[in-house]
Amino acid sequence: MTQKKLNKNTRKKSARPAQNSRPGKKQSYRRRTKGKKRNVLFLVVGMFLLLLIMGTVFMSVTAIRKKQQQVREMVQDTEEETSGPLRWQQEGAPYIDVQLLTPNEYSRPQIPLEQVNYIAIHYTANPGAAAMANRNYFENLADTHEAKVSSHFVVGLEGEVVQCIPTSEISYATNSRNVDTLSIECCHPDESGVFLPETYDSVVKLTAWLCTRFGLRADQVIRHYDVTGKECPKYYVDHPEAWEQMRTDIAEQIEADYVLQENINQ
Repeated sequence: MTQKKLNKNTRKKSARPAQNSRPGKKQSYRRRTKGKKRNVLFLVVGMFLLLLIMGTVFMSVTAIRKKQQQVREMVQDTEEETSGPLRWQQEGAPYIDVQLLTPNEYSRPQIPLEQVNYIAIHYTANPGAAAMANRNYFENLADTHEAKVSSHFVVGLEGEVVQCIPTSEISYATNSRNVDTLSIECCHPDESGVFLPETYDSVVKLTAWLCTRFGLRADQVIRHYDVTGKECPKYYVDHPEAWEQMRTDIAEQIEADYVLQENINQ
């Protein structure tokens, strides 16, 4: 009887759960909190590393772009020394601001100019307008579709020269002679069409330099009038003696440019 009671008491004790067999609420909360802190730490470290990598990439890209820009500037300087505006000035040309038109069918069709036989002088028929204003008019024809007209060069009221079209492409300026002629539009201050001294000087220098570049003579410099009978350039149609004087000045400048270029090449 005593043995049975003892066994019964033993079974009752073993059926009761141990006091520390399951974690308490406090301990479970601490573990969850610790896990959250660890996750936040991982997130912060990850973001820091990401920002560090992005900063490094940005600095590398910036450095590469800066280097590329320096190379482009060096190439541009080299090109200008051998075939750009600075070189052209050394050969006798006025400074030429190259502002080529965007290719379009109304002012820059990009049709090849196979051979240059003439240089045509025009006037803008737009008193007081600057060279860039005329150039921008040509540019806007791509949108306005008003007409098909342009010029290789525009010479301004202060003698500035803007190039609109490469000399290897035709311009829409001299009608039937577009196929073999370079055209120069000249700004003027009033309705008479006379060129200011600064404009005149640049026209003479630009035309003479182009003549040496393409092996032309002064008698291959023409007026728009000589092609179509249009009163252009007006003053130099109304005053033939002024036109002949301009061609004489161009001829003299051609000779001076050949000497200048010969000395450069020695």
